[in-house]
Amino acid sequence: MTNNPYGQYATPSQLGVRPDARLAQAFLTQSFFWMFLGLLVTTGVGVLVASLPAATIAQNTWLAIPMLIVQLGIAFGLSLAIRRIPATLGLLLFFIYAAITGVTLGIVLIVYALGSVLAAGASAAAVFGAAAIYGAVTKRDLSGIGAYLFMGLIGLLVAMLVNVFVGWTWLSFAISVAGVVIFTALTAYDVQKIQRGDYAAWAGSMEKGAVFGAFKLYLDFVNLFFMLLRLFGGSSRG
Repeated sequence: MTNNPYGQYATPSQLGVRPDARLAQAFLTQSFFWMFLGLLVTTGVGVLVASLPAATIAQNTWLAIPMLIVQLGIAFGLSLAIRRIPATLGLLLFFIYAAITGVTLGIVLIVYALGSVLAAGASAAAVFGAAAIYGAVTKRDLSGIGAYLFMGLIGLLVAMLVNVFVGWTWLSFAISVAGVVIFTALTAYDVQKIQRGDYAAWAGSMEKGAVFGAFKLYLDFVNLFFMLLRLFGGSSRG
């Protein structure tokens, strides 16, 4: 992955252009607005799923694979097609993704002790907030770490896949710690990309850039939460 992962389209950062402070603030405001709505959708669906009878959940476990396929399709689809689809369709896909993630959250609320979930959520919010502030105020150009973060994500996915088969406790812990580091860095990276107008310029409009930026921030926060939950989640129910 290059510093410009979106093909031949030059970003404002690559051209040495910086948006007006008010425009940069608008980029961030729109992206964070949609991100928070996405988190509300996830939370709402999660609470609803957690309130369902255990028998109902057990009868619908077959939906796990189709939902995962849909999520992967949306994740890749938004990255590949956001330039060619309306912003409203991109936003709809984002909310569908958030709703499906809410099903996973619902299972988490059933399996893990509430204290562990709250601790992970509070920690994720604190770490995410600190990283976001750093990304917004730092004078350092973070675009150079994009390729390294991408390689880190690939390594993380490979390690998680391997651990599905070997089940090593130490590897699970290492994956969680590495995940926290990677998604914290990605948060700062994405905030800076949004603020500098890189995503808006690549997507072709401020609205599309806001949707794509919101999706990226949403992924950063949710993955940070789940990685922290792996660390805090030693106490589970039943």
